[in-house]
Order: sequence, then C-alpha cells, then structure tokens
Amino acid sequence: MVVAGLATPALLFLLKMKMDKNTVAYKNLRAFLIAIQYAEGTFGKDGYNKLYGGNLFQDLSKHPNTPTTKWGITSTAAGAYQILSKTWNEIQPKLGLPDFSAASQDKAAVELIRRRKALEDVYAGRFAQALAKCRKEWASLPGAGYGQNEKDPKNLLAVYKVAGGITA
Repeated sequence: MVVAGLATPALLFLLKMKMDKNTVAYKNLRAFLIAIQYAEGTFGKDGYNKLYGGNLFQDLSKHPNTPTTKWGITSTAAGAYQILSKTWNEIQPKLGLPDFSAASQDKAAVELIRRRKALEDVYAGRFAQALAKCRKEWASLPGAGYGQNEKDPKNLLAVYKVAGGITA
C-alpha cells in the first residue's frame, strides 16, 4: 500500500505548532492522525469534506450538522475525523476554531486525543495504548463497541508505520 499525500493539513497544522518535524513526537502525531483518517474512511483528497456514509459537503465555514442514515445508524459525523455535530459545538468555542476547515478539524482531533489522555502515548509511539484510549472517540477504532466497521489493529498499525509512525 502506498500512502500518497502525506503533506496533509494535519502536517501543516503540526508545522504551525512549531514542532520540529524531525522529532519522533511530530512523526507519531502525524501518523496517528492519518491512521484515524484511514480508519474512518476519510483518508485522501476529499476526506475533510466527507459526511458519515460517504457523501461530500462543500461549505467548510461551519460543521454541516447533516444527519445521515446509513447501515441502520443515523449520525451527524463529518470531516476527516468524523466529528459529531454535538462534539464540534462543544469543542469549537473552547479552542476558538473559526470554521470547519482542514486546519480546524486537525486541531479538534488533537484536542480529542488529548482529552482521552492519549496524547503522550501518541507522542511516545505507544500505538496500542493510544488506540485503546481513543476507541470511544472514533467508532471505527478496534474495541469501540458502537456496532460500526471497526478496523483491525494490525492494519491500522501498518498504516501508522507507512505514514512514518515509530512505535515504542
């Protein structure tokens, strides 16, 4: 598998955070964000514009808050990290995010990882521990338990490594 376009908005966000791109923490955070996108089915060109179920939206000025029913589940999940409208409405003002742009979605995802107490695990390359802590945030992560398409941890680890992640 070839992971094209690793210079995603997640990478640009990390550059703006002034993290040294040569550090393990930088590489691991970037790779973990890419693994989440892969798990959520949003990695690639249109990932930041995807609604739950795969349809696209164009207006990035705000979370689309578009309830979509697919596979017997109705969700307002949207964007590269499939953030629910309820979660976005709570996190956006706390972070001062101006819109639902790729950079704002990346910042929100990092905050969601931090709130799950997994950010230090991500930085350190403790991939399995970070996945376990984040599984209730993203329905596609192994062990989430939401009845959605949970990804195999071995496949996620492979994506993480191809994206430059380094395990502890």
